Amino acid sequence: MPKRIFNQQYTRLIEDIGSFLEQARGKVLVAVNTILVETYWKIGRQIIEYEQKGKGRAAYGSKLLELLSKDLRLKYGERGFSERNVRKYRQFYLTYQKLPTLSAKLSWSHYVELLDVEENLARSFYEQQCVKESWSVRELKRQKNSLLFERIALSKDKEGVIKLSKKGQLVEKPADAIKEPYILEFLGLEESLKYSENEVESLIISKLKDFILELGRDFLFVDRQKRITIGNRHYRIDLIFYHRILKCFVLVDVKIGELSHADTGQMDFYLNYYKQEEKRAGENDPIGLILCASKNKEFAKYVLADRKNMFASEYKVKLPSETLLKQQLKKLLT
Repeated sequence: MPKRIFNQQYTRLIEDIGSFLEQARGKVLVAVNTILVETYWKIGRQIIEYEQKGKGRAAYGSKLLELLSKDLRLKYGERGFSERNVRKYRQFYLTYQKLPTLSAKLSWSHYVELLDVEENLARSFYEQQCVKESWSVRELKRQKNSLLFERIALSKDKEGVIKLSKKGQLVEKPADAIKEPYILEFLGLEESLKYSENEVESLIISKLKDFILELGRDFLFVDRQKRITIGNRHYRIDLIFYHRILKCFVLVDVKIGELSHADTGQMDFYLNYYKQEEKRAGENDPIGLILCASKNKEFAKYVLADRKNMFASEYKVKLPSETLLKQQLKKLLT
């Protein structure tokens, strides 16, 4: 048995080889995924072309996909040719009729989720966000269920909604990074029960990955219950994040009640402190986000009027009404 070698060069050799293997495996997975997506697209195209020539309807009528599924399974095996999958291949081609527009970064599972989005604008948005933020299928499903597109779109004009669908969410100023409302269904809270601010904050920390997904991928967690001392008096900021694109700190205060004047005054104090004591050269002024259980829109309009870097958003512990949000968006677009 050869004697083991223990030195830095040999250890580095092992690590380098391992790195090459991981890179190669990643490329293989991407290549396999691309081939699978293209194959399913081509299968869908073949089905549509067959139908358009009249043979499908004439020979089998509405039973074509059911019979096709059965015969494909008999000849090529069970996996991949269920009637549901065959219908998806057909739908895939109808939705994405230009093969070059398909992204190599998205798996077939991503496209299956995207095909369930009926509205073209929303589907395009989720597709862009998947590519830009490298969403997993689980993350895509969660953002769809929380109606992320509708929530962001309702804060824009008609032209802004079209732009959102084509380019995804662009964060160019502080307001672009804020949602209304925030959906915190992953905390498992019951609307009928009362919770303390500390309990809500602790739950957020325990589900930090989900919370950052709701905030946006460019938010980086910095600290919780950050203590600042002024004149021998101690104050604590609930949550501190840093935004990579905006290059600034984001201070988050969690409130279990309705937005009040005291909440905005407190956030003003925190923002002034961070602007003077924590902001570094090349960074932008900090942003303040008050997460409240409810807010009076008229009151919020006036109390936040001159505070360009302070925002107050409601948080909901249950998924929003899909029907209501889509109706509101439809009114905006007509």
